[in-house]
Amino acid sequence: MTDGASESRDDGPPASEEETHETDPTAAELIGTALGSAARRAGIDPDVEQSTGHMVWQVIGGWRGIMESVLPLLVFIVAYTSTQNLLLSLGLSVGIAALFAIVRLVMKSPPVAAFSGLIAAVIAAGLPLFTGRAEDQFVVGFITNIVYGTAFLVSALVRWPLIGIIVGFLVGEGVAWREDARKRRTFAWLSVAWGALFLLRLGVQLPFYFQGDVATLGTVKIVMGLPLFAVVLASTWLVTRRLYAHRG
Repeated sequence: MTDGASESRDDGPPASEEETHETDPTAAELIGTALGSAARRAGIDPDVEQSTGHMVWQVIGGWRGIMESVLPLLVFIVAYTSTQNLLLSLGLSVGIAALFAIVRLVMKSPPVAAFSGLIAAVIAAGLPLFTGRAEDQFVVGFITNIVYGTAFLVSALVRWPLIGIIVGFLVGEGVAWREDARKRRTFAWLSVAWGALFLLRLGVQLPFYFQGDVATLGTVKIVMGLPLFAVVLASTWLVTRRLYAHRG
């Protein structure tokens, strides 16, 4: 009887091609799920009551996050402008990043989180070691700004704004927000704002790069780093919470 039951189950009608496709996640769903999960891990969770300031502080990692973001670059700028020794300056910068990675490991942070800053510092140091030009330490940052800025702007132009995809999967709405003209416009403008942030950084910093002004370039990068990121993030959080104020 067991065999018969198995055969009966096996002989059931196969799922139609249409039904199979309905269960396959779209590219937007895969991207949204990944970005939404990343946002939740970073502390952005609309289901948790928290102030805007607390959310921003949590995302940037508090004082430790600020130090990890600022100190390696600051040490590089101070060391290079003081000594003009590129190898020493890069070594100190990477050494500070390595110290932060060790601290994170001791505090039992996930290895990816522990080593991400160190890997970024090593990659950034690679090009100036090859070219001998201190200003090339900032080239990786330029590439990052180009990629992110373009991605946000293009997503808004093609009416699949990245902010909408992230928020949709954070609030459990998926891509249903695309049926709401108000949400679609809001997410498009928020995506434009994020794209403008990255491209503004690029536009302001590039002239100093071509002038070889390492001290000013590094200072501008620090000023336009976390402070501007925090402002745009807070604005995005406030606008999005108001957009979903009556959700449920």
